[in-house]
Amino acid sequence: MTYSTKIAASDGSGEFDVYVAEPADAPRAAIVVIQEIFGVNAGIRRKCDLLAQEGYLALAPDLFWRLEAGLQLDADNPTSMVKGVELVIKFDTDVAVTDIQTTIDQARAMSDGRRVGVVGYCLGGRMAAYAAARTDGDAFVGYYGVLIEHMLGEKDAIHKPLMLHIPEHDDHVPFAVQAIIHAAFDDHPQVTLHDYPGQHHGFADTFGERRSAIAAGLADERSSAFFATALD
Repeated sequence: MTYSTKIAASDGSGEFDVYVAEPADAPRAAIVVIQEIFGVNAGIRRKCDLLAQEGYLALAPDLFWRLEAGLQLDADNPTSMVKGVELVIKFDTDVAVTDIQTTIDQARAMSDGRRVGVVGYCLGGRMAAYAAARTDGDAFVGYYGVLIEHMLGEKDAIHKPLMLHIPEHDDHVPFAVQAIIHAAFDDHPQVTLHDYPGQHHGFADTFGERRSAIAAGLADERSSAFFATALD
């Protein structure tokens, strides 16, 4: 079953929408799915639906609610891309982490105290890394996270498993930045990095022109095995 609900922000500033996908039976665990710059669109909702088919309770919070609530953009539309970039420039990472923690709390309550993972894409990939350092989630996965290099000073605060998927040809994360991320995390006992030669930003999109089916399948298999180990 899928539906939308609202959660009160921890700072008392209002409520934000959350898309929920429930498994057919009692959930094995819960996973919070973090959007790209395109909002909780059809692709993110489909990610939740697929996780529910695997037995997880999946929740996708609208992290743009303080800027433009309910936004749904198409990654393949140039106008949508411009709009998404405009919003992400205004986006407050620190405040958004608190919304992720609030969603983790909700997911834990809805799943009768089971473990909670976080998976994010692009902007969400960045937020997954920040969440690994700042929230009490149990496992974290980031796909082509942008600006992760800005949180590397917090790497010692990561005490739960974190997996990052890094495409070689990411226009938003050039090779020099990828090297910085590797230097910071390669020896970290909780962090696993996977590089994807020849792949570009957005390669694991649910559908659309950016998707690279073989690489996306490999990354998703790795994420699935990772969550199965960390959350079950």
